[in-house]
Amino acid sequence: MGQDMPFLEHLTDLRRRLMIVLGAFFGSLVLCFLFVDHIYQELARRSGEKLAILGPGDILSIYVKLSAVGAIAITIPIAAYQIWRFVVPALQERERTVALMYIPALFLLFLFGLSFSYFILFPMTYAFVLGLSNGNFDLVITANDYFTFMFNLCLPFALLFELPVVVLFLSHLGIVNPHRLAKMRKPAYFVLALVSITITPPDLLSDILVIVPLLVLYECSIGISRVIHRKRERESESSSQSMI
Repeated sequence: MGQDMPFLEHLTDLRRRLMIVLGAFFGSLVLCFLFVDHIYQELARRSGEKLAILGPGDILSIYVKLSAVGAIAITIPIAAYQIWRFVVPALQERERTVALMYIPALFLLFLFGLSFSYFILFPMTYAFVLGLSNGNFDLVITANDYFTFMFNLCLPFALLFELPVVVLFLSHLGIVNPHRLAKMRKPAYFVLALVSITITPPDLLSDILVIVPLLVLYECSIGISRVIHRKRERESESSSQSMI
């Protein structure tokens, strides 16, 4: 069974783990900043032209944003591990092993969502928005606007891909269950459809390419929660029978 810890000890442990996560983020930020020129060249080449800047302050702003995105990707597994270490005292031995598996899953799903949005969603959206000009404008695309547009599109989508793992973790803790998720299906579908329409060009193909993966992720989350819920019920029944 999990070990009981005093409340103040929990707060101390939480503060220590938050400091570790923040330290990992800022350390990763510095590391990414050392290689930010290579990151910039790789991402900027998809713009199809040399990007402009409006002042020297833009250079630092762009490099910090690029470094921050890289730092977030590096910090995700570290933050997941610290969360796991924080909740470990309340978990049984088997639950600790299962929860530890969430860490690589969180990282891989984040990278998959980021890759999907960067290689498929972003080029399609970027080309569509530029196509709206119809030669009516003398386009001067700044690097700051280009990367802001990219991050606003890719990062939320990458985070949405974490949904199955988050639901799996909350199901293990008993916070959510498949019945509750199924009841929320209609409003959840509406929110996901709204998100997909908001971040994609106004054409049917783009909407389908985004909303279908999001709906599949939600249904996978319900299925995962259902498996965990049944498992918890069987374990509860077994423990009840052993006590009789």
